[in-house]
Amino acid sequence: MATLSGLARAHTALSDEDVAWLHLLVADWQIIADLSFADLVLWLPASDGSGFWAAAQMRPTTGPTAHVDDLVGSFLPRGQRALIDTALREQRVVRDGDPEWRDAVPVRVEAIPVCRQGRALAVIARNTNLLGVRTPSRLELAYLQTAADLTQMISRGQFPYPGQRSDHTDSPRVGDGFVRVDAGGTVTYASPNALSVYRRLGLTTDLAGLDLASTTRALIPAAQRTDEETLSAVLGGRVPRDTEMGDGSTVVIARTVPLRSDDDHIGALVLLRDVTDLRSRDRELVTKDATIREIHHRVKNNLQTVAALLRLQARRLTAPEARTALEEAVRRVGSIALVHETLSQSIDESVDFDEIADRLRLMVVDVGSTAEAPSSARIGSFGVVPGEVATPLAMVLTELLQNATEHAFDAGPGHITVTARRTGPEGERLEVEVIDDGRGLPPGFDVLSSDSLGLAIVRTLVESELGGRIALGPAEPTGTRAVLDVPLG
Repeated sequence: MATLSGLARAHTALSDEDVAWLHLLVADWQIIADLSFADLVLWLPASDGSGFWAAAQMRPTTGPTAHVDDLVGSFLPRGQRALIDTALREQRVVRDGDPEWRDAVPVRVEAIPVCRQGRALAVIARNTNLLGVRTPSRLELAYLQTAADLTQMISRGQFPYPGQRSDHTDSPRVGDGFVRVDAGGTVTYASPNALSVYRRLGLTTDLAGLDLASTTRALIPAAQRTDEETLSAVLGGRVPRDTEMGDGSTVVIARTVPLRSDDDHIGALVLLRDVTDLRSRDRELVTKDATIREIHHRVKNNLQTVAALLRLQARRLTAPEARTALEEAVRRVGSIALVHETLSQSIDESVDFDEIADRLRLMVVDVGSTAEAPSSARIGSFGVVPGEVATPLAMVLTELLQNATEHAFDAGPGHITVTARRTGPEGERLEVEVIDDGRGLPPGFDVLSSDSLGLAIVRTLVESELGGRIALGPAEPTGTRAVLDVPLG
């Protein structure tokens, strides 16, 4: 897929700073497309002078498109579009006298040089589908005048502004609410949507003729305002910033784009968006996440209580088989509790399984070993796994470690290695090996016919819960090797 950076590197002599400037422009030019009711195409001049490469394209949300096809990556030979050649050479906005006809659609074409530090870096072709043009309303006239001001700023290298907050999902767009203020911060025009936003803040009059900063300050309680300097600077139209404000029941984002004519400040474009519902949903999500973490924490506490009761009961039993069964139950409950403990500390429903695997190794040795316990180690990384995978995976790993600890060694030392690796083109599968250097599997062993409860649990969890595969076989030069392969998605 062709990108602005890739095309610039491959076909132009633009510096990294020049390309960064173009990226900043493209991040904000939806505003210009919407104000102009026009498609925008960014053409980069080829370093050999042979023509131009289309590096970016934007369609308006306020009118019909003039370009049905995607032009990014296409080449335009020099001389084929005289307007673009002239705009680059003379560093001025060039308009065609007569419209072009494309598939029976009249299209007005303009070429806007993109300048920086006195140099023309590229040219924006602005294409307006004239079938959507009608007698302009006050709203459309205000849009077009503001688009013309921004166009001239681009050709003079005064737009975009560095560091603008234009790539956030909640940033206002032209259709959300449009206000034009003059050099003194007085409203000269407010769109119906902008007026509706201020109605929700409590304004009962029209905005036109009012000082926007003073009017807003009167509507918003002092305790809920941003600092006075920011409020005055943004709503006064002096700085290219945005701010969030509200009266307790309504939350609004205001974004300002100062407008200039040569070196003079002539006013500003102020975009408004009511984000009350978005902020309400954000609070609900935060509350939901906190509730889920608290549930995991309480489940962990309850499971630890159950494990403590089982451990207490095991100590009172004299029958070895009954005590062993309860100790195994304690271990299984403990592995589940460990996952819930990790999930209670996570910001989402996924966990870094490396820490869980290491703690399980220590827990199994502590519960089921003698003084000369086998040692264990982990090689590789499990990575982050979903919460619904973590619990059965933890139980499977616990059972495999416990089987190796109890059955591989004759009450003597040994070593168990846990190896984890991601497989698949995008690491969407997990392969785990548990290898011991003990006595190995008995002759004729078959995992399918084994009466071991632990292995039955492993098979059920791997095949039914995880949708994976499990295989047991001899290790080299001695011992047992269990291989687990499960999907993570």
